[in-house]
Amino acid sequence: MRTGIRERRRRLGALVAAAGLLAAGLTAAATAAPAQAAACQAVKYTVVNGWNGGHQASVSMTAGSTAISGWTIEFDMPAGSTIANAWNATVSQSGTKVTASDVGWNASVPAGTTRELFGAVASQSGTGFVAPVAFTVNGTLCGVDPTTAPPSPTASPTSQTPSPSASVSPTPTVSPTPTASPSPTVSPTPSPTPTQNPGGCPSGATCDGFENQAGSTPGGDWRVGAENCSGTGTAAVDSSVTHAGSKSIRVNGGGGYCNHQFVGRDIPAGTQWFRVWMRHSTAQPQTHTTMIAMNDANDGGRDLRFGGQNSALQWNRESDDATLPEQSPNGVALSKPLPVNTWTCVEWQVSGGTLSTWVDGTVVTGLVADGTPTQDVDSQWLRRAGWSPSLTDLRLGWESYGGDADTLWYDDVAYGPSRIGC
Repeated sequence: MRTGIRERRRRLGALVAAAGLLAAGLTAAATAAPAQAAACQAVKYTVVNGWNGGHQASVSMTAGSTAISGWTIEFDMPAGSTIANAWNATVSQSGTKVTASDVGWNASVPAGTTRELFGAVASQSGTGFVAPVAFTVNGTLCGVDPTTAPPSPTASPTSQTPSPSASVSPTPTVSPTPTASPSPTVSPTPSPTPTQNPGGCPSGATCDGFENQAGSTPGGDWRVGAENCSGTGTAAVDSSVTHAGSKSIRVNGGGGYCNHQFVGRDIPAGTQWFRVWMRHSTAQPQTHTTMIAMNDANDGGRDLRFGGQNSALQWNRESDDATLPEQSPNGVALSKPLPVNTWTCVEWQVSGGTLSTWVDGTVVTGLVADGTPTQDVDSQWLRRAGWSPSLTDLRLGWESYGGDADTLWYDDVAYGPSRIGC
């Protein structure tokens, strides 16, 4: 008698599980295997920039109480929408189904943290794009972001509660976690001298935490200099304020152009990805300043400059003084200031005529030139056709075009053919 009851319950549980996955795939809390449910808390598809017929998007993941090591995400795009280009993931699309997998360096999402995983440019029909809200991670439904999940499917979990183990355990959803075998690409993170580069140093990249600096003045591959004129600006190896390890580079930059100072080195041709940990002591002023400069051989030897204006971060092209974002109130609002007295990870990619920027792992909307002019962001930047930089060096320091001074520290610098991460 009891055997018959158990058999009927088992069959009922299997039918409920199948119906729940097919008809209400947006709600994962009751159907996910416990280990994966604890790992993946939410995946979010965010439209960063939109235009008629397309948009740029960022896909991020929030891990729960368990870290995620290796991920393959699947989701459905609305009919008529197609991923045209993507970065930091291997992405394919069949019909409306999109599959995206990590590329090694970004395989890990620590417990309790949110990480931007990859970016994409998508085409769409008209302007009424509805972002995806249902995602599977490594074959298992992930928790839906509560701000975007439709409420209607939430009734289905009550019918599933009688059979949590029977409906899920036959499904080999945990077995894809061998996608966690990319963890070997994450586990080497501590091995390349963590004091020099906490984020790991991928193959082909150059990483320097300044631990090999022997004197008080930067040397070796790094040179100290101030072009055209020099004044009170100084640069030194510092052991009192560091991001990791025992040394950093400190630049004391004075107000006025001639009081600038930079520490720089040559970089290989074709370098696209950069990562610098930065810290400064004075809030960014209204006037124009530069903190990072790179010589562009394809722009008459003029600099591509990263700094600030109107109290927010900006890119500036020395040859025509174009800024990214545009210095309108709306444009400045799409950027952000560099935090004071805290170490901040700044990443950027320069590829062909495009430029993207991340601060502490999150893309900054106002600091993206994606090839399609966007008002208040990159319309001015893209006004000049054919911009395709060939960068020859990387210089860290301070240059003020007003009367503003600052003290800055730089540490754990990295650059190479692929993203290094923070």
